[in-house]
Amino acid sequence: MLVSHAKNTAPCDGSAIYLAGGCFWGLEKVLSMIPGVIDTECGYANGYPLFIPDYMTVCSGKFGYCEAVRVCYDPALVKLERILDVFFLVIDPTLLNRQGNDRGIQYRTGIYWVDDGAEKIVTSYVESERKKHEEFYTEIGPLENFFDAEPYHQDYLDKNPDGYCHISKEEMEHIRKMFSDN
Repeated sequence: MLVSHAKNTAPCDGSAIYLAGGCFWGLEKVLSMIPGVIDTECGYANGYPLFIPDYMTVCSGKFGYCEAVRVCYDPALVKLERILDVFFLVIDPTLLNRQGNDRGIQYRTGIYWVDDGAEKIVTSYVESERKKHEEFYTEIGPLENFFDAEPYHQDYLDKNPDGYCHISKEEMEHIRKMFSDN
């Protein structure tokens, strides 16, 4: 497996999963709300491996990258299935190459693993999720490569609370309450 990084990504002190769900700003925000998630990082995943992406070239759709979020989590505090529950609450797996107003291959939905244990969990989970929908476009597979997005994309909605997001403020509040009520 080739896993490339544009800069040294801090090692994950737990487990990692890479999730693509439209624009990475909102997905990163939602996933960072989950207790047990140690860190999140916006980036570009599973594109042409000899091309180091940046935002503008990823938006062109020419190099196959998708906007994704690296989720580092402590499996003793949160199970991968719980992270996937939240992921499927905020994406629509029946849409091909789009979420909300965002359209293009870079906005496809996907789940990418880096270890065999996660592969088994993701495969089983997605088989169950797929049965709920007539059409299902969320791709799954091993992470081929990941490049960190530019610094201004990291924690974007924390820095820009009124910034664009395909995940509504009501959905964000629902997710926040899910975890504050526990």
